[in-house]
Amino acid sequence: MSDPAVEPGLSRRHLLGLGLSAVASTLLPRHAFAQLAPTHSTSTPAQALALLKAGNARYAANNPRHRDFSAGRASRTLGQAPHAAILSCADSRVAPELIFDQAPGDLFVVRVAGNFVTDAGLGSLEYGAQVLGTRLILVLGHKRCGAVTATLQSLRDGKPLPGHIESLVEAMKPGIAPVLEHPGADDNDRAVVANVRHNMARLQQSQPILAQRIKDGSLAIAGGVYDLASGRVEFL
Repeated sequence: MSDPAVEPGLSRRHLLGLGLSAVASTLLPRHAFAQLAPTHSTSTPAQALALLKAGNARYAANNPRHRDFSAGRASRTLGQAPHAAILSCADSRVAPELIFDQAPGDLFVVRVAGNFVTDAGLGSLEYGAQVLGTRLILVLGHKRCGAVTATLQSLRDGKPLPGHIESLVEAMKPGIAPVLEHPGADDNDRAVVANVRHNMARLQQSQPILAQRIKDGSLAIAGGVYDLASGRVEFL
């Protein structure tokens, strides 16, 4: 009997290879990571995006497919084979595996308040693409984002936020500040989208790993905005 947690095309032998590859990668010097090719190919970027769209449709309809998270637990100890990476907000109401109805091991998730690219986050996304073979990186913003609201307010009144929270504002300012050049009642919604698009562009231009993989067609960058009320993701 096949393991329900194993994606089509991934045999147990293949998963064992992934596990051995992961162990080997921990023994390699940092510069060697750039030489590692993806250990598998579960999908094209377009197929990875289609999986996310289909999963979100199930979630929004309250008809999720993945319910038994114990299934396949033993197989997952052999390695991971995520088909997509998600750069999402740390907001407690935003849970990518649930939003896209994906099983453990399907998504490689990086989270930070405001879903923006950091050096550590970029390194993680590069690892996902170069070593794990993720085919898609989705920058996921969401409506009613507190980090976006705080950034807008700080930019409007010029008052810094306390502690290291101000570092969030500084990081998000380049993508959000242009929204205030044409202020309106929908500033917050436009700022959420602008922030997503700004960070998509950063990833698309990131050298040497992501830009090269985008160029050769093995990786794509996408964006989306999650609606807390409906559960739906609007893909940009």
